[in-house]
Parts: sequence; C-alpha cells; structure tokens
Amino acid sequence: MKFKTPEATQAFLTRSILITGCSSGIGLCVAQGLKQAGYRVFATARQSKDVENLKTQGFESYQLDLASSASIKAAMHAIFEQTESLYGLIHNGAYGQVGALEDISREALEEQFQTNVFGWHELTNLVLPKMKRQNAGRIIYLSSVLGFVAMPFRGPYNASKFAIEGLVNTLRLELAHTKVQLSLIQPGPIESDFRLNAYKAFSKHIDKQNSDYRVNYEKMIVRLQSKDLADFTLPAEAVLKCCVHALSAKHAKIHYLVTFPTKLFAFLIRILPTWLMDKILYKAGGGGGR
Repeated sequence: MKFKTPEATQAFLTRSILITGCSSGIGLCVAQGLKQAGYRVFATARQSKDVENLKTQGFESYQLDLASSASIKAAMHAIFEQTESLYGLIHNGAYGQVGALEDISREALEEQFQTNVFGWHELTNLVLPKMKRQNAGRIIYLSSVLGFVAMPFRGPYNASKFAIEGLVNTLRLELAHTKVQLSLIQPGPIESDFRLNAYKAFSKHIDKQNSDYRVNYEKMIVRLQSKDLADFTLPAEAVLKCCVHALSAKHAKIHYLVTFPTKLFAFLIRILPTWLMDKILYKAGGGGGR
C-alpha cells in the first residue's frame, strides 16, 4: 500500500523507527507499512517466537517486554548498537484489563500500568536524550478513545490511557524548546487481537463466580470471544495512515482521531453536561457486553 506523505523527502524515508508490540494487529501493520515506505524499522515484540517471525519477514527485530525494565534496557542497548539515533518511536504495545473495578486487585492494576504506562515512560526516557541532541524526532503514542472518555468494565485500561495522555501533555510542554514532536493517536475499534488478549487478562485476574457482576461478565465473555467486528471497526491501515502523517509532516498533529466513535465522543464531551455524558457512556458500554 502506498501513501502520500505531506512534505515528505527522501531524508524522512531513510530514518530509523522503533515500534513496540509488532506481533500482530496495529503494530504489525504499521511496521509493514513503514518498511514498505522506505523507513528503517526496528520491530519489537514481547515473545521470542514473534521476534523470529518478524525476522523472517525481513525486519530488524528484538525482544522487548514493556513490563520488564531489564528487557527494555537490553533491547535499547542492542538497537543503539545498530543505529546512532532514532528518528521515530511508536508506542503501541499494550493490552486491556477488563472487569469491574471492585474486582480488580492491586496486582492486576499494577500489571496493567507496568505494560501500558511505566514501560512506555521508561522507553521514552531512553530515547529522548539522543533525539534532543539531534534536535529532531517524533514520538507517537497509541492512546484510545478511552483515553479521554471512560466506559464501565474497562477501568484499568481507561486509567492507563488517561495516564498516558497526562504524561504526553506534560512532556509536550517540557519539550516546547526542542523540535521533538509528540502525537497521540486515539483509535476506537480497530481490527486486532485486542479482545483475545483482554479475555486472557480477564481470565487471569477476575473471579467471576464470586462477583456481584456475574451476569455482566457472561455478556462480556461472549463479546470477548466473538469474532464478529464491533460497529464502526476499521482496519489497522487507518492507524498506519496517521503514523505516516505524524512522522513525515512538517508539523505533526497533536491528536489523531480514528474511527467514528472517537470523533463522536470527542464532540459530545465538549458540549454535553457530565451527567448526560455518563448516561450515554453507560448505555454504550452495554453492561460490558459491547
């Protein structure tokens, strides 16, 4: 697939990009698309078998588990042995812990933040010094519509994405004197293995038989195990297009809204009172069944 990149030059297309969470879905699509466009792509994944699969596709690939500081540091050491600097960092690796907050243990919440927040923060801090020295770079964060609105039974994931948006908004101000640009991509439903991984996390941490939300969980499990796409689901290429623009445009956007639900909720949250927005979000959540 070819993309028109605004104000793109050959200089952009020879630059190195690091992407996390490339085993499947959005991460794999973005890695393939950027490699095809001419970028040098370092594609990382949590499991060694996925790293080997990426290597067979021609990627420079390294194992990187965002929940492990040692894994992050080892991957970055290996990557910086191959390139003096990175032009782009795309934070994608994440998962969604679902369940009612009453049923979420401290351990489950910590695990969610280790991968979705703390790992991203540590990785950013390892890359930033080189970007600041070259006074150039793009850092792209795959947030979510759930980074600015909350929905029931998605509390840990909601909280992790709200946290990322807070960190990015702060870091953008602190880097205002540099030419390092930060972008938040906020997708709604995208074709991926997200529901499969969410079900694994749910099964690991939630005792559904002893929960007040047993009925809700029955509907939730049906949704998580279903192969039917949610309404307004877009292919991962929709995110790839945003990444291409954020990397190559002279002035990247701060926010990229992807899918109709994201655009709708971004509009509604600006015009509706909180009590009415809560009713809409409660209904949209379908008791965990949507």
